[in-house]
Amino acid sequence: MKLVSWNVNGLRACARKGFLDFFIEADADLFCIQETKLQEGQISLELEGYHQFWNYAEKKGYSGTAVFSKQEPLSVKCGIGSTEHDHEGRAITVEFEELYLVNVYTPNSQRDLARLGYRLSWEDKLRDYLLELDKNKPVILCGDLNVAHNEIDLKNPKPNRGNSGFTDEERGKMTELLANGFVDSFRHLHPEVKDVYTWWSYMNKVREKNIGWRIDYFIVSEKLAPAIKKAGAECFVMGSDHCPVTLELSL
Repeated sequence: MKLVSWNVNGLRACARKGFLDFFIEADADLFCIQETKLQEGQISLELEGYHQFWNYAEKKGYSGTAVFSKQEPLSVKCGIGSTEHDHEGRAITVEFEELYLVNVYTPNSQRDLARLGYRLSWEDKLRDYLLELDKNKPVILCGDLNVAHNEIDLKNPKPNRGNSGFTDEERGKMTELLANGFVDSFRHLHPEVKDVYTWWSYMNKVREKNIGWRIDYFIVSEKLAPAIKKAGAECFVMGSDHCPVTLELSL
């Protein structure tokens, strides 16, 4: 099973920059996107052989997630069951016979950390939601989780300590999730690999110099860890300030 996750930072813009070329080349069983930034009817994607599932934010031009699946799921759910959070289009769960896939776009705590409290509430609700699913069958969580978990996951950890995406609180929530029976698939295979990032600022030559952050993930239930064959980042795929991340499982 091959899975791809990509924060496209505006699907309409990304579609003009080669989204479909990469989508076809990837030939994934499940292709998840975040930050679609559109409403129903604002784009028409011809994805032959795929079922399409969308979760739109109530606010126009904001957030949004989608899942494209070759196999028709048993069920599809938008949101995580939280009235506080489910109006922003940040999560889609698709259920299959052997597992759940949860595609999320985690709230950014913002440069001045004005949304840190909202973000931490989201983290708690999401963790509880994942743990409930995991009681039934294994879970794959993917998406832009808006946190570099450890110092190895960003180019310049020391000056960024305490900044949005690298606060002790946000990193602690990731640690807490992993301690509750989940595995970061990339670090499971590549515990010491440096300089692999998934997001770069649009500032001049930042991506060219690979001054980035690894904030996009495939997190899986521990019981799926032995099935992880490959986990990586398609760092040279352009079209967004994020690059796609990939996971291959032997199920």
